[in-house]
Amino acid sequence: MHLVENENIKTSLMVNGVSHPVVCKPFDTLLTVLREDLGYFGTKFGCGIGYCGACTVLIDGKSAHSCCLIATTMSDRKISTIESCDDDPVIQKIQDQFLKEGAIQCGYCIPGIVMTVRGLIEESGQRVITEEILRGHLDGNICRCSGYASIVRASLKACVDE
Repeated sequence: MHLVENENIKTSLMVNGVSHPVVCKPFDTLLTVLREDLGYFGTKFGCGIGYCGACTVLIDGKSAHSCCLIATTMSDRKISTIESCDDDPVIQKIQDQFLKEGAIQCGYCIPGIVMTVRGLIEESGQRVITEEILRGHLDGNICRCSGYASIVRASLKACVDE
């Protein structure tokens, strides 16, 4: 199938357990559709090249940079954004630990970091999450306000008993 850049494509995205009909361009990113079409503003634009992690969401339980994903390829996937926190006790626990540890700084990068930690917990199963493993997963998230110490402390505490 040949795609024309300005052609509209109808698809459906499952975001936070809700099916959303979407009409978008063939090369619109998932980030663009989440923010501009569906109003999920917790997912942030940072770099547009998958480097900073501000746009991190979960795709089928695994963290992914939504600025690098084409929205029309996500129709059969389960997408979770930071807005799913009301229905996800694990995200609530992560957020609680961030508050307790003062790991919120300006807040711009925090939704992406929380989703990265949530994805790590999902992917790890029963495996113990060490600081080394955690830091390896967070290497795709940039925070310009912190030295990461409070973020790592909060994330490790949130990973206990999960």
